[in-house]
Amino acid sequence: MIDYLNSNFQFSKTQSLYISKRVSRGKFPQNPLSVLTFFKQIGFSQSQILSVIRQRPQILFTDVDKILRSKIEFFQMSGFQGRELCSFISKNPSILTHSLKKTLVPSVEAIRKIVCDQKDFILVLHRCGWILPKYKRFMDNAVFLERCGILGTHLALLLKLHPRLFIAQQSTIQNRVSRAVDLGFRENSRMLVHAIHTLSCLSDKTFERKLKLINSFGFSNDEGLQMFKRTPTLFRTSEMKLKVGMKFLLHTVMLPKSVLIHQPQILMYSMEDRVLPRYKVFQLLKSKNLCKKVPSYIHVLCLSEEMFLDKYISQFRENAEELLVAYKGHYLEA
Repeated sequence: MIDYLNSNFQFSKTQSLYISKRVSRGKFPQNPLSVLTFFKQIGFSQSQILSVIRQRPQILFTDVDKILRSKIEFFQMSGFQGRELCSFISKNPSILTHSLKKTLVPSVEAIRKIVCDQKDFILVLHRCGWILPKYKRFMDNAVFLERCGILGTHLALLLKLHPRLFIAQQSTIQNRVSRAVDLGFRENSRMLVHAIHTLSCLSDKTFERKLKLINSFGFSNDEGLQMFKRTPTLFRTSEMKLKVGMKFLLHTVMLPKSVLIHQPQILMYSMEDRVLPRYKVFQLLKSKNLCKKVPSYIHVLCLSEEMFLDKYISQFRENAEELLVAYKGHYLEA
């Protein structure tokens, strides 16, 4: 038995010994071979099969026709096909050890009730297959969140953004929702979902530290919280990025604070790929008097990539090369 497991599945002697002690003689060697053949027929690669067996060795001795096949067919009927199915199972092999009727069916149905879009449904299961065995707590928390005013597409969005919240203690969920509402977010709003997600990702100390960083650039507490309310994801930006962004926009570009208060999302733009390169183009446009009416830097900064290139690079054919070098020069140097 130990030699068989070593040669066929590359287990260590310790792993092989552990597995062999859990196997009855009647199950060996037919079941391992039938399981291996079954996975290959579905389309599993050798590495995916090894991943499944190493994480859940008991699957190697599961009856294919009585247990495994019905579970695989259930996920196929749920929308998983081909490589997608193999990837999902190999990343979440523990789901094959749970009851189809008592756990897998009700948990998948519970998620489908929340996430109606098929693509999003598959995405959620891919990201959090580990949530399936905990469906009872998941269902209780989903109902609790609905009572807190997070409904329909907003509940689905929260599940996509922060699935772990759905298996947290209800006291934790209540704390996050209450804090977001206290900060001024409306119930059943998309921004409330983003606020809860951000507050769930940060400790209270980290949140306060980032607020103090914003304060250090001359913003009041209320102004900092206004920025959070307009763009909750801002507080998931690193402190270094926030510091560099505010320093450049306030001290170099000389933007008034009111711009950052009303459009805090610009602090999340890439300094290297967007903020600084577009500032160089903006300066060049001004110095060469290329625009009849000089646009504001904030207008230039907030345009989509396509619109920016069309309006401020391609339009000026005689200067297009120089403008493009100013915009993409850092890539050429690299």
